[in-house]
Amino acid sequence: MQHQPTRSFVTYYRVSTQRQGMSGLGLDAQRETVRQFLSEGSSQVVGQFVEVESGRKSDTGRPELRRALALAKAKGAALLVAKLDRLSRSVAFVSALMESGVKFTACDMPEANELTIHILAAVAENEAKRISQRTKDALAAAKARGVVLGAAGPANLRPNIQARQAKADEFADKVAMLFKGFQARHISQRQMVGELNDHGFTAPRGGAWSLSQVQAVIRRLEGRAANRSPS
Repeated sequence: MQHQPTRSFVTYYRVSTQRQGMSGLGLDAQRETVRQFLSEGSSQVVGQFVEVESGRKSDTGRPELRRALALAKAKGAALLVAKLDRLSRSVAFVSALMESGVKFTACDMPEANELTIHILAAVAENEAKRISQRTKDALAAAKARGVVLGAAGPANLRPNIQARQAKADEFADKVAMLFKGFQARHISQRQMVGELNDHGFTAPRGGAWSLSQVQAVIRRLEGRAANRSPS
């Protein structure tokens, strides 16, 4: 019976935050994935390394990865990771790793060739850029609403909250007579939702009405009526 040659690996685990590194969150899952992969064939682990770093950092910012690559090269072993994104979301970094002369295997795609890995890394990098752009857009929108970026506390949020409250009060005033008619007919709140949508009335934020929006308008109208009543 012909035996398969024993494959040598240096395992590399990476978690993104110090908290994950201390708690084992994410790390245990990676180790289990690697364990299952190694159990499927004749393999030996000649070294293990754990990094607590951001995936955006290059290899110069990851001393444990540098040590893992050096050991793999010295032992003629392959670098083994649970998933490709444990290495990096950077196409340039993956390319540099390939050019280092050290082979690596990702448990989630052990048969992938270099072209496949480049494509998947490009997709991951693009998604990271999209997340970054969405964050920038959200910050710009908050700034446009009057939120002072970088400032904390009620004083910063108050102008934005006050503007939203004023807009909600204005809308409630517009539909006040309509809702008084609903209440005079003693119909349920769900029936109010149906009639508003059937007649094409637009909800406070556009689109169709929901039960929670009807209830919010009723609460606001009741609150405004109470504030206007003499004490």
